[in-house]
Amino acid sequence: MTTSSELGHPCRLYLVSPSAFELAAFEKQLQDALAGGDVGAFQLRLKNVADAEIYEAARALLPIVRDAGAAFILNDRPDIAAAVGAEGVHLGQEDLAIWPIARTRDVIGAEGIIGVSCHDSSHMAMVAGEEGADYVAFGAFYPTTSKSPEALAKYGTPKIEMLEWWYQYTVLPCVAIGGMTPQNCGAAVAAGADFIAAINAVWSHPKGTKAAIGEFNHAIRTALKLRKPTQAA
Repeated sequence: MTTSSELGHPCRLYLVSPSAFELAAFEKQLQDALAGGDVGAFQLRLKNVADAEIYEAARALLPIVRDAGAAFILNDRPDIAAAVGAEGVHLGQEDLAIWPIARTRDVIGAEGIIGVSCHDSSHMAMVAGEEGADYVAFGAFYPTTSKSPEALAKYGTPKIEMLEWWYQYTVLPCVAIGGMTPQNCGAAVAAGADFIAAINAVWSHPKGTKAAIGEFNHAIRTALKLRKPTQAA
């Protein structure tokens, strides 16, 4: 994933799919969303489905995402990401037991993007960076239905101050995730997040996905005016 700063955007939207959907209907939802404004990346995050369904969805959605100029990231599965030609893969902490970063790099190649969920841990994030991750994700910052209460309890919920520290003292891009909406994402943007991950606030928006993306873009632009200069070299 090209970093936001390289594209002239100090913060961009990182769109994440629902964990289940009907493909034909979702293609239209995704097209509408990507027509709504700037999106830096899209992550296909299907859960508890057969590999064949992941392949089918990835092959159908990847051209839509590419046409919009966004990076296509596949959740959990470097092998499928490489097979369909995705730009990268996102790994959870549990995934690293099967797909350590070095092995993942061998599968997706030197140019492939590797992201790692680091929850409430700057230590996890620093280790991921040292091992070759291209970005890290912190969250959930706000109440969310995308993670079980058990998972949230296991890994903790970070404070916005974590983003401020990461922004000031590191250069590895970070994603803020978990319950993000146009109404609350401003604090994470101002603190220094490179990307704001959005899930339910887009797919369940009462005015549709196109309107949701527009609202997120407006909120990001507004909050960037409050961001302090970084001390990171």
